[in-house]
Amino acid sequence: MTRSGWWGMMALGLTVLTAACGSETPDAGERPTPIRRIPIVENEFTPVELEATVDTLIAEINKSSFEPMQMALVLKSAAGFWTSVITAANRAMGELEVTGTVIGPLVPQDDVEVAKQLLNEQIEQTVADGAEGLGIAPLNDDQAAVVDEAIAKGVHVVTLDTDVATSKRAIHVGTLDRYAGVTAGDTLLAMLPPAPGTVIIHGNADEAWSSGIDRTQGAQEVFEAAGYEVLVRQSSWNPDGEAEDVEGMTAELETADPPVVGMLGLFNISYRCAMAAEAAGKTDIPIVAFDFDPKTVDYMRKGRIKATHIQRQYYQGYLVPYILYGIKSIGLDATKEILAPQMVDDSRVNTGLDVVPGDKIDAYNDFLYSIDANQ
Repeated sequence: MTRSGWWGMMALGLTVLTAACGSETPDAGERPTPIRRIPIVENEFTPVELEATVDTLIAEINKSSFEPMQMALVLKSAAGFWTSVITAANRAMGELEVTGTVIGPLVPQDDVEVAKQLLNEQIEQTVADGAEGLGIAPLNDDQAAVVDEAIAKGVHVVTLDTDVATSKRAIHVGTLDRYAGVTAGDTLLAMLPPAPGTVIIHGNADEAWSSGIDRTQGAQEVFEAAGYEVLVRQSSWNPDGEAEDVEGMTAELETADPPVVGMLGLFNISYRCAMAAEAAGKTDIPIVAFDFDPKTVDYMRKGRIKATHIQRQYYQGYLVPYILYGIKSIGLDATKEILAPQMVDDSRVNTGLDVVPGDKIDAYNDFLYSIDANQ
């Protein structure tokens, strides 16, 4: 999850961003033509197993009768992180020939209560408008009640990016944070000298943000198991957060005992690790980042950041309409059976991460361009 992506836009209100629908949706019955995916060009970053799972799901749906369906995706924002989700969701709904809408609330940057209210209202409105399936990117468990109300009315609900595990949602699709932390930790671990040594994690220790805790703890466990000391620097998105983070990590770089041997950033502001290393005069320390912020890319091109980890939000947006349609056409259990290679338990699909080395930036950009998921 990209925390800054919660707020995307600044004005109050609600907006319908875009819609995908078949111009003449066929009546229920035998499927007139099989679903055909828009082809993509395979390259080294193509998630082969994930692609194979989608193909299997489509093959099973094609064996069933055609079921007209109205669905909607209700997102936290329309900008940045979410643009490729919108592209992918519309592509999937177009391939399915369903009536579909992607919606994002416009919220004030710092008002969580208004954000929660607007998101809840939009979920309620899509249900009132006749949606049979909902893909929801919730803020947190504050959406549990409205999700359960939708389910009680017969609506299938799948969450993406963030979850409401306390609700009765059918499936969650996203980058599962503990697994993401472990993956990022393993990437940096391969670059470190043997223990002893200290690793700085630019992460989260605030228990109010459980997914940030999960990602941080996943990484921390990797380094502690290998014998390293770990210092967790609390990431800050406050107006003065950058200066606070850089100063704090610079001090840790200068005073840590044993000395710092590596740094790991776990959110979209990971580039601050490189800023701190430069300020401390320790530019030889390996740094691994998260997300694809332009500043992170700049430091990768300079060789200061060795690799980054990027969420597959495009595939989250693409999978959700197919899962919703699968639940209706072949049933929840059959849909879960097909998704099993990507599921970590009975209800969570892990879309995983792309690990991008510093010398593969252009190749990764080419991959994103090929699926219309430019960041």
